Amino acid sequence: MPNLRIAFMGTPDFAVPALKALHAAGHEIAAVYSQPPRRAGRGKKLTPSPVQKTAEELGLPVYTPVSLKGAEEQSEFAALNLDAAVVAAYGLILPQAILDAPQMGCLNIHGSLLPRWRGAAPVQRAILAGDKETGITIMQMEAGLDTGPMLLKSGTPVDRKTAGELTGELAGIGAELMVRYLAKADKIKPEVQDDSLATYAKKIAKQEAKLDFATSAEDVEGQIRAFNPSPGGFFEFEGQRYRIHSAQILEQSGQAGTVLDDQLTIGCEQGAIRPKVIQRAGKPKMELQDFLNGTNFSVGSIL
Repeated sequence: MPNLRIAFMGTPDFAVPALKALHAAGHEIAAVYSQPPRRAGRGKKLTPSPVQKTAEELGLPVYTPVSLKGAEEQSEFAALNLDAAVVAAYGLILPQAILDAPQMGCLNIHGSLLPRWRGAAPVQRAILAGDKETGITIMQMEAGLDTGPMLLKSGTPVDRKTAGELTGELAGIGAELMVRYLAKADKIKPEVQDDSLATYAKKIAKQEAKLDFATSAEDVEGQIRAFNPSPGGFFEFEGQRYRIHSAQILEQSGQAGTVLDDQLTIGCEQGAIRPKVIQRAGKPKMELQDFLNGTNFSVGSIL
C-alpha cells in the first residue's frame, strides 16, 4: 500500500518507537495526540509526555486535549481526513465518533497476545501470572475494551525480564509490526477474538506491590520483576520501607517472611529469595553486599 495519512495517538515511552518508525517509513503524520503535560520533578514543572517531546523534535503538530468527548474535538479530528489513526497507550477513551472518523478506523498496538490480558496492565499481569510468552497484537479498535479484531501478532519469551525490560522490548516489536501491517493492510484478513479465552489485566494498585512472602519464592520473584520499575516491590521492617529491585530464588526453607541468614535470605512459603539490588526509602539503590554493611537485619527478623 502507498504511504498513508495518519494520526498518531500515544503518551508514554512505550509509544515512542512506533511514532519514530511510522515517521521514518514515510507516512504523512497529520497530527499527534498525547495526554496533556503533567507536573513532575522537584519544581513540579509542567512536563510534556515522551510522545509529545518526540513529536515536537520531529516537527509534527501536537494536540493535547483533556478529553475527546466534545463536539469541537471530534469535528477537529474528523477534519484531518485520515486514512488511519494509530494508537499506542494513549490513555484516553476514544468515543465512537473518533473510532469511525479515519477510513481504516483506529488501529491499536496492544502489549499482549490477545485475547489474553485485555486492559491497562498486560505486561505486569503476564509476569505475575507466570506466563512463558507474551507479545504484541495489532488490532482494530472498537467500543469494547481491547475486543476488536486482531490484525497481526508477534510473541516473545517472558524469561526473567522485568516489566521495564519487557515493555521496552514490546515497544520495538509493536513499532515494527505496525509498519509492517500498514504496508500490506489490504492483504491481511482480520481475525475475530475468542471471548471465551479472554483475561483482564486490571490496573496495578500500589498496595499490590507489597511483597507476599506467604507465597512461593517463584511468585515473589515474579512480583519483584512485575513491579520494576514501578511501583516497586517492597517490604517493611521497623517502620522503614525497602524496595527490592532484583532477587534470586534459593532452595532454602524457613518460616515465610523470616530472615534466614546474614545474606538477607528471606523465607517464603516455598523456597526463599535473596535480594540482589535493594533500596531503603529515601536512599539510593545498592548491591546487596554494600547494603548489608550498614543495616541491622539479624537472623530471625520478621519482615
